[in-house]
Amino acid sequence: MEVWYGADQVPEELRDPSGPGSVVTLGVFDGVHRGHRAVLSRLVARAEDLAAREPGRPRPLAVAVTFDPHPARVHRPGQHLPMVASLADRLTLLSSTGLDAVLVVHYTLDFADQGAADFARTWLEGLLGARAVVVGDDVRFGRGNEGDARTLEEIGTADGLEVEIVRDVLAPSGRRWSSTWVRQLLEEGDVAGAAEVLGRAHRLRGTVVHGLKRGREIGFPTANLQAATAGVVPPDGVYAGWLVRSPGSGEDEGPGEERLAAAVSIGTNPTFDDVPERVVEAHVLGRTDLDLYGEVVGVELVERLRPMLAFDGLEPLLAQMRRDVVRCAAVLGVAVPGPLRPEDVTA
Repeated sequence: MEVWYGADQVPEELRDPSGPGSVVTLGVFDGVHRGHRAVLSRLVARAEDLAAREPGRPRPLAVAVTFDPHPARVHRPGQHLPMVASLADRLTLLSSTGLDAVLVVHYTLDFADQGAADFARTWLEGLLGARAVVVGDDVRFGRGNEGDARTLEEIGTADGLEVEIVRDVLAPSGRRWSSTWVRQLLEEGDVAGAAEVLGRAHRLRGTVVHGLKRGREIGFPTANLQAATAGVVPPDGVYAGWLVRSPGSGEDEGPGEERLAAAVSIGTNPTFDDVPERVVEAHVLGRTDLDLYGEVVGVELVERLRPMLAFDGLEPLLAQMRRDVVRCAAVLGVAVPGPLRPEDVTA
């Protein structure tokens, strides 16, 4: 999948009358949840349909237009809106849907001031050579969100642009899949419920930083991420999950990623009461040799094991941590590792 960061990176042949053109969708796609995937699946299928109808013409590209930063952050800068997925993870998830390309548009107030028709004709038809547009029925675009699905249909009728509206895909409960629902579940600590909406485990992402190094001293070394930069972080507690390492710098996911079973602690460590800010600490089961400082990693949360507790001293804390490791291994379906000796920790 190609990624175009701005209009100047879009190939000119895309908009050539004899060129392939494109089938386009648009949205933030935060989390690329099941609802997003329903639209993207139809987008890819529509590109194949057009190619079959016009065998003498190059196959149109299936293209998603997404925005960074999130429009809500631009229009309401004082409102806290953590992203379900970072841009890097969003692009990785989009690449798994069969798209040919993604155009990442830098969202600004000037960009947002375009009228709906101007946006559709300048960006979709003019820049991307759109032959068809596929969107969900909740689509909004243009100044003040004046454009909607009906607006697109009217533009399509006037310009000869095929428009397909994908009606809401609902969960068995009858609720529409949405990023808002994912955030709500994560704020409640229901990471398993969030995974059901997303179609996969929720992933935090951040750079591994130095902590107090207490974990290595007691046989539970951890990789620490600052919670403030990790994404939508659920409530304090202990979770079963996976630490995900990527090839190279960790910015690009791919088939070479390494997934390591981990017990994940989120909070400020009330037993010792000396951690001023919330942190995400991932203890990789059975490993004493991981040097991850400065590396960008993902932490996927599978199930919440328990809330954060304060213990009366080190011994009861260690006993509970050992129980956490045993339960974590059972949840993740991996072998239970033996206890680690502090003197064996090398990183």
